[in-house]
Amino acid sequence: MDSLLKKYGYAPDEEAIGKRLDAIAANIDNVTTPEILRQCMSIMDLTTLRTEDTPTSVAKLVGKVNSFKEDYPEYPLPASVCVFSNLASVVKENLSDNSVHVTAVSGCFPTSQSFIEVKVKECEMAVEAGADEIDIVLALNSFMAGDFAQARAEIKAMREAIKTTASKLGREVVLKVILETGLLVTPERIAEASFLAMEEGADFIKTSTGKVSVNATPMAAFVMCECIKAFYAKTGRKVGFKAAGGISTAKDAVGYYSIVKTLLGTEWLDKSLFRFGVSRLANSLMSAIEGKTVVYF
Repeated sequence: MDSLLKKYGYAPDEEAIGKRLDAIAANIDNVTTPEILRQCMSIMDLTTLRTEDTPTSVAKLVGKVNSFKEDYPEYPLPASVCVFSNLASVVKENLSDNSVHVTAVSGCFPTSQSFIEVKVKECEMAVEAGADEIDIVLALNSFMAGDFAQARAEIKAMREAIKTTASKLGREVVLKVILETGLLVTPERIAEASFLAMEEGADFIKTSTGKVSVNATPMAAFVMCECIKAFYAKTGRKVGFKAAGGISTAKDAVGYYSIVKTLLGTEWLDKSLFRFGVSRLANSLMSAIEGKTVVYF
């Protein structure tokens, strides 16, 4: 797998990355403005992935999105509402603004531990239920065992199933591949997984499921963004970045925003190429902007 890093001319330098992250962290307060906090809101995948989610609870969340512009006209809507695949139809049927996408976690999220046929079928059904975006998990059972061909094949199978199903419906669907960077641990493995996923057609690479002990970290984000930059330089294809898991404060959001801006530039600071997967962040951003506690979502 070293060949992937060599192919893209990338070798993560932990010490250098640490210094750059320290500089970004030291400057957070200086770059935190209401404008940037609102921009962070516009790239959120507003997420509910609880065992106790029901059609009623999801419809209630969507109702809050529907009324948000009326209650807070100066704020942007989130990029999407993210739910389990079986609840995608609830979001689709209740959303009143089609600029907000329906995101479904599929492919046997969060472990990706099942038969590939089951994963493919879930992706197809999620698209049929109305998902505009599908988040799947890299098959770590194959990747961490060194079976990179199987890890590739699974992404490819799900990507092709999503594309075929969406095409039949006259639509296009975005594919995000979750690397679960907290389990990959090293910068080298995170980089290998990033390049593998991008080569197999990921439209976004995403840090985490939010369901393991270590989720999004600045180090993982930095490595992934460096890989996106190297991949773009070699292929000309722009791949998006999604940070998810444990991002709950305005400071967290601005930190990741700063990493993306520093490495990828302002053209990546848009929902077409940058997302947060969040359940608590919206209220934190609004509270920071308003200067008081806001509990809306």
